[in-house]
Amino acid sequence: MGKCLLVFLFVSCMVATMVEGQGTRVGFYSRTCPQAESIVRTTVQTHFRSNPTIAPGLLRMQFHDCFVHGCDASILIDGANTEKTAGPNLLLRGYEVIDDAKTKLEAACPGVVSCADILALAARDSVVLTNGPSWPVPTGRRDGRVSLASDTANLPGFTDSVDVQKQKFAALGLNTQDLVTLVGGHTIGTTACQFFRYRLYNFTTTGNGADPSIDPAFVPQLKALCPQNGDASKRIALDTGSSNTFDGSFFTNLRNGRGILESDQKLWTDTTTRTFVQRFLGIRGLLGLTFNVEFGRSMVKMSNIGVKTGANGEIRKVCSAIN
Repeated sequence: MGKCLLVFLFVSCMVATMVEGQGTRVGFYSRTCPQAESIVRTTVQTHFRSNPTIAPGLLRMQFHDCFVHGCDASILIDGANTEKTAGPNLLLRGYEVIDDAKTKLEAACPGVVSCADILALAARDSVVLTNGPSWPVPTGRRDGRVSLASDTANLPGFTDSVDVQKQKFAALGLNTQDLVTLVGGHTIGTTACQFFRYRLYNFTTTGNGADPSIDPAFVPQLKALCPQNGDASKRIALDTGSSNTFDGSFFTNLRNGRGILESDQKLWTDTTTRTFVQRFLGIRGLLGLTFNVEFGRSMVKMSNIGVKTGANGEIRKVCSAIN
């Protein structure tokens, strides 16, 4: 009987580990640094109060980190030709939040909490602060020692077709539903005119010259925000009318031809991804999906990409430099 119980417990633990991720588990620091999650949370809250733009910044930062070498905080390393210097990462924001949390954690529990875990926790806490869902974050990642700008080529781009987007996600074990769900993170935050202005002028040789997938009534509004020869760095909400609140209106905008980035709008024009957008919208006749629930699930799945444990990584003393 005792042997059977041991086998049962072993199998249960194995299943739990597979669900949460290789080497990570919820509550990893419960004994070694029990205040770890609360320190990260209060740090994010403090910065958010003075600068709400750090919420989408931290969410995007984790996404960009996990897509290159896995979730190992390689995005945080300073230096020439590091990931931080690559084109897709130049406008990321929120590094000071991670550094602040790390300083506090080093004072409380020296050498215990990884920068990769701080980033995963901060991304979750940022979503919560924008009225989004919370989810249990598995922790136990170690920090990577490699950060190269040349390795960022596989980051999803704003002109990518749906097929290319699906290939980039599938290469990391993320399916089409994960793709649509995680891009839904654009419900908070902004983008610069330089990343979509080309859709408004001379995109086509007929009509108003705008991308035909944009709602024609929306084009003048976007042109007013981003004049053809205006400031390319001017920032525009990715989720028109609701850029500071984590909700499902991003998908409503896609249905209405009001996606800002070309790659986002293609999630509606492509039939393979439109179905998932429709399911988030609760379209009659389709099995509905709850965005808040699925977003948490997909974030956990993404946060376990390429996790480094044991001798495969280190616990950085400072997040911007390897030990």
